[in-house]
Amino acid sequence: MTPRMNAIFKLKNQVKHYNWGSPQWIPRLLGAENAAGEPWAELWMGVHPGAPSQVVLNDGSRCTEITLGGLIAQNPRQYLGKEVSSRVLPFLFKLLAAAKPLSIQAHPSLEQARMGWRRENERHIPLDSPNRNYKDENHKPEIICALSPFTAMCGFREPEEIAALLEHFFGAVMDGRRAPRSLQQGLRGLKTALAPPADHRNPTVVPPLKSFLKALFSLSAETRQELTEYILKTDKTDLSKEFDAGACFPSEWENMVRFAELYPGDPGIIAPLYLNLLKLAPGDAVYLDAGVLHAYIDGFGVELMANSDNVLRGGLTPKHVDVDELMGVLDFSPLKPEILKPQRLHSAAADAGFSRYITPCKEFSLGVLRGTGETQGFPPGKPAIIIVTEGAVKVNAGKKEELILNRGESAFIPAEQSGQAPLGLSFEGDYTLYAATLP
Repeated sequence: MTPRMNAIFKLKNQVKHYNWGSPQWIPRLLGAENAAGEPWAELWMGVHPGAPSQVVLNDGSRCTEITLGGLIAQNPRQYLGKEVSSRVLPFLFKLLAAAKPLSIQAHPSLEQARMGWRRENERHIPLDSPNRNYKDENHKPEIICALSPFTAMCGFREPEEIAALLEHFFGAVMDGRRAPRSLQQGLRGLKTALAPPADHRNPTVVPPLKSFLKALFSLSAETRQELTEYILKTDKTDLSKEFDAGACFPSEWENMVRFAELYPGDPGIIAPLYLNLLKLAPGDAVYLDAGVLHAYIDGFGVELMANSDNVLRGGLTPKHVDVDELMGVLDFSPLKPEILKPQRLHSAAADAGFSRYITPCKEFSLGVLRGTGETQGFPPGKPAIIIVTEGAVKVNAGKKEELILNRGESAFIPAEQSGQAPLGLSFEGDYTLYAATLP
């Protein structure tokens, strides 16, 4: 069936049931039952072959389904607009619901992704192999926006801050008290690795954060297990009394205990000491570029990224961890990402109610539109995927076409109508919707 050029297409999306997912947040938003209580981790909206969205087409006599990618391929210029030269939707939109921490991870740059994709193809590593790092040849900058209170670890702390936190929590251990000798030596080695180099201008000198992470991954299995046991056996009250630590950094210690319970023996259990802990309120967002080490700990949000599924893991996971590949893509500069708020870019235009989260990314832009009964416009001329997170919205596209989207429902908006003028959509109702589109 060749579809007519609709102004908006309702989507059917696939859910990923990863073990860290929440059994409640996504089913509740979609109004779906989850009688088995299985984890619903991510809902994908886009054209990625890992879980492409479907579009239902109706020619008046029958309904058929086609993938969103298949629909776009029939007329890329009309559906994507002239700005998208690749003829493929350049972003992937998701709901993400984390009841347990995701793996510590980073994403490659575009050049690194292309090289890794080619290298693993030449080695004939199957795409579904558990030790495959590169699922495609694209990079994966991303933004996460909280729909609930959301906790994340993002970016390396300063080396001096990491060293101070190690001393804060494990000073007595490194001084030779209350711990096996191998644990003492291991923690001392981590702190020593953070010392500033004698000649920081020498290009052959390894940066302190790289030395630290290499030392962390080099800890023996015995030392990692001893570290786990020490964290689990040390009472927070005793910690506060003896080390003056529990009252100062409760979130760091509480997360280390949680990680030790979930992933005993994993070097990532002390990640709260070397990554920045961020608390996002609903509506707050964080943008992460290539090479930034991070992990989402818990919460519900919308996530928008370049159209990729490339992940290099570094801990808190039973999945494949390729230390050498991870070290090769990481940026070892300290970074505390800015917490972003939506900004209105118009004052009197028809789409004045539309706000964006400003990032440097060229593949996507995350926006939010809130309605309180009035009619509002939508930025025209670019492809978009929208999802309603609160209420219901009526989308009007001329006299003959309208679509009701309820909470949890999503739709694709083409860039152009009949290859001519940009769409003139209007939105009515009491609702909140998030939109993935182009900058």
